[in-house]
Amino acid sequence: MPRIARLYIIQVIIGFGLSTVFVGLLLYLNVGKLWYLVSHTSGGLFALSLLWFLNGVVFAGVQFGISVMRLADDNNSGGGAEHGVPVHDTEPVSVAVTARVN
Repeated sequence: MPRIARLYIIQVIIGFGLSTVFVGLLLYLNVGKLWYLVSHTSGGLFALSLLWFLNGVVFAGVQFGISVMRLADDNNSGGGAEHGVPVHDTEPVSVAVTARVN
């Protein structure tokens, strides 16, 4: 399996795990009377599963984005801006400006 696919699967599992913790905390802390709504309405479990799934998609995407951006730190191949090396020496130049009157 390619490294990027394995990385994606791991980050999706972590993202959905975070979603489980997040939704569990929402229910435990009863934010916005969520526990009451889930337990006392007919579509409560469906809404809860949607909340878990959609938060899992968001958390997995953020996890994967962060991990991909961190890959560049592992094998830094140079680049002037990262090491504080100036790309250009800039010095001010005087320019004569003439104004035209209409």
